[in-house]
Amino acid sequence: MNIRQRLLGEASGSHSLDRRQFIKRVGGGGGAFVLGCAVAPLIIAGTNPLVNGDDSALVFNAFLKITPENQVIVVIKHLDKGQGVTTGLATIVAEELDADWSQVGWEFAPADGAKYNNIFWGNSQGTGGSTSIANSWQQLRNAGASARQMMVNAAAKKWGVNSSSIQVSNGVVSAGENRATFGGLVALAAQQPVPAAPTLKSTKAFNLIGKHVSRKDSYIKTTGKAIFTQDIQLDGLLTALVKYPPKMGGRAKKFDASKAKAIEGVIDVVQIPRGIAVVATGFWAAKKARDILTVDWDLSACETRSSEELYTSMEIQAATKGHVIGERGDANAAIVALGKGEKIVEASYRVPFLAHATMEPMNCVVRVGDASCELWFGSQMPTTDQQQVAAYLGLPPEKVTINTLFAGGSFGRRASPGDYVIDAAAIAQAFKGKPVKMVWTREDDMNAGKFRPGAVHKLKAKVSREGVLAWQQHSVAPSIFRGTDFEFFIKGAVDPTVTEGIADMPYKMPHFLLHGSEFTTPLTHLWWRSVGHSGNAFIVESFIDQLARAAEQDPLNFRRSLLQNEPRWLGVLNLAAEKSGWGKPMPVGRAQGIAVHKAMGSWVAQVAEVELDAERNVVVKKVYCAVDCGIAVNPDVIRAQMEGSIGFALGQVLGEQITFKDGYVEQQNFNRYKPIRISQMPDVEVHIVASQEPPTGVGEPGVPPLAPAVANAVFAITGKPVTTLPINV
Repeated sequence: MNIRQRLLGEASGSHSLDRRQFIKRVGGGGGAFVLGCAVAPLIIAGTNPLVNGDDSALVFNAFLKITPENQVIVVIKHLDKGQGVTTGLATIVAEELDADWSQVGWEFAPADGAKYNNIFWGNSQGTGGSTSIANSWQQLRNAGASARQMMVNAAAKKWGVNSSSIQVSNGVVSAGENRATFGGLVALAAQQPVPAAPTLKSTKAFNLIGKHVSRKDSYIKTTGKAIFTQDIQLDGLLTALVKYPPKMGGRAKKFDASKAKAIEGVIDVVQIPRGIAVVATGFWAAKKARDILTVDWDLSACETRSSEELYTSMEIQAATKGHVIGERGDANAAIVALGKGEKIVEASYRVPFLAHATMEPMNCVVRVGDASCELWFGSQMPTTDQQQVAAYLGLPPEKVTINTLFAGGSFGRRASPGDYVIDAAAIAQAFKGKPVKMVWTREDDMNAGKFRPGAVHKLKAKVSREGVLAWQQHSVAPSIFRGTDFEFFIKGAVDPTVTEGIADMPYKMPHFLLHGSEFTTPLTHLWWRSVGHSGNAFIVESFIDQLARAAEQDPLNFRRSLLQNEPRWLGVLNLAAEKSGWGKPMPVGRAQGIAVHKAMGSWVAQVAEVELDAERNVVVKKVYCAVDCGIAVNPDVIRAQMEGSIGFALGQVLGEQITFKDGYVEQQNFNRYKPIRISQMPDVEVHIVASQEPPTGVGEPGVPPLAPAVANAVFAITGKPVTTLPINV
């Protein structure tokens, strides 16, 4: 019985492979060959989903497993939430191994910070910050190259030839007339010493990296075989919905469950720390019961202001001095002393609060035993979730098993400690021994979620035809990290996400002063795809266009003049401009806008062609995108990430925003919170800068430049700068 059968309840029966059985199977010479990144294999038993449901190889090591059936299985330590790591990470291993792409499969890694940590994060396993490829690059190259060398050594021993005479190509090891598959050599290869310093390929020898390869998740996703949390149907599974307070931070004082419990199928109604959970035999019974559940809430600690009141408060704060985040020269003095041909430009910008609005809302399946706990969900931070669930239940972390599944989007939402996963564990604790699937509706997601912070920025600059002479900026926004488990990210007086992407802007100017301030509100916030860059790029790049106009300069040439010593910035800027035909004649009512930004280690420039329709709606006709992310491991995946980022970012430009009335969220579903519709998606061209630099991230850097590129095009059409999102012309 394979993992799909077990999770979908298609069959029943015992299934396990303990350590003794595994060692016997592998040690007997007929089992899988497993390999870590740089050290001798450490073998542990596990129950993990294999690509073909082959239980005979249910064993794990660090990153690579080769079965006697000639399967190459790459262990993926990151969550695949649509960004394509099951293809990208597998490509790196297959390249160095010289495997045939058709024999390569994958499986998700278990929660284990010692072996599967994100090396940029310390001893923590997690997916985020567009780090999956970058932090795995060297690890997986070493794993693949080591295995290749061990295969070669095994073949040399078997055939009695010198290893230098052996070739490996498309999964076949050969020397003269001798030929063998990886599967045929696996038993002997497993006995070879692991190379201490494996020889890596030169980039010129790459056969898979930089080329088109089919995605490893397309087939199972398009045929419904991929397993998401909602697919799981374990024996005796219960379904739970939670009635959360109508405002963030509210608490239940008392509740009346008498009518709710009378609904057929309802098992019980229980209180958890953040709300009241209705547990039933199915979703609709739980939904009906939750709808009639009456709760007396304590909302005394909740936000009471409207959106306009929140922004006004932030503007008052932005008009004062904040904490100095970045400074060079003397911007205050430079702006006071106005010379001939110099102009002062001032502006105030707003960016909205935003929801993550993942296509698959939050959910989690949990089964709590007497001394253990097992979870099934798309975990973005497995070791953190493991530790927090263990602490909540009073268990050792090793007694908490996390089965990572696909996730239907995240955009940062599934990396939220102490949140919905703890709610699910709290419910399951009340039904020990029974699996419980906690499901959030879209309304739960909008109302009980965590938002991208709204922000206000005040700017003032002095400019002439020579360029930017002085720049002052005060950024005010709620903190993402303050008061959370991630507060250690705050090294100074202000959460760095408030000024992210501003303090290190590359534009050459002699005087620069950046202030930052955290805005206090009971609302809860979380990183949203590209975090602080998502809004800050809009402000910086839109203001640059204002300065270019004041300096009577073309926006592209103005940027070029300020980036003379920044070759990678200029590289994407010039490529996007070239491909878009920047400056070409445009029909009346249509214009181009340009923006460039660096986020998560990658540079992206975009040119948006925009027009206003008869009702003065903003219509984005086409976007030209240039990206420099180092070596392009999977060009098709990179293009897909840029296209997805552009569509995602366009939502906040055209309609997405969370607003508040008396502290209550006004959007509950997609009828009022409006990601772009498919008819609004522009044509997109993506161009990748050729590079020999190590790869960097692509999941988020495509988001920040889109809003300013569109806003600058609207500015060019109307002559009025866009200072607020979504754009309302």
